[in-house]
Amino acid sequence: MDTRSNFHQAVEELQEDLLKMGGLVENHISLAVEALGARDEQLGRRIIEQDDRIDELMLRIEENCLRLIALQQPMASDLRIIGMALKISTDLERIGDHAVDIAKIAIRMSVDALVKPLEIIPNMALLAKDMLHESLLAYTERDIHRAAALAEKDDQVDKLYSSVVDEIIGMMNNDPGRNRQLSQLMMAALYLERVADHTTNIGEGVIYMVTGKRKDLNI
Repeated sequence: MDTRSNFHQAVEELQEDLLKMGGLVENHISLAVEALGARDEQLGRRIIEQDDRIDELMLRIEENCLRLIALQQPMASDLRIIGMALKISTDLERIGDHAVDIAKIAIRMSVDALVKPLEIIPNMALLAKDMLHESLLAYTERDIHRAAALAEKDDQVDKLYSSVVDEIIGMMNNDPGRNRQLSQLMMAALYLERVADHTTNIGEGVIYMVTGKRKDLNI
């Protein structure tokens, strides 16, 4: 097998690892919000324990990227592909960390009844997960239009986050226990807003990878 074929095979393996990592992260977002709504301490702890699998994949992707750079001496366009794999793995790891953050909130809230049913936060999670899925499709298909479309969905997540903040501030009173829980719910919404930001980062990277030009989707 020639050098070029080796490179393409290595890139395909990187892509498979990224999609595997993305699937784990996407699942953790779902489970974290489920744990939050159900105040399920066991589920929250399981998410935290399984975060190591995401970290291990990130390290494997990083090692393979560095090995490719060292052994293949890639040209500019190939170097962008490798750099993008590194960037995606970093963003996915941070999204996984935010799922852990929400799981920790679920654990802290597990002893108390919810002051109100969760409504907007699950909708934020669904939209953020959809953005993550779209960003990975944009990467695998080298689709800059799909990547650019993430900006509009990010705006929708931002609007939902603003609604959560407005609603929670309006519910706060002189009860410290109630206010602590409301503050925790506001933090959970903030973590989901950051998940959306990371997916737009992936979209920006896809556009740069394909075109060599930078585009800011977080405006």
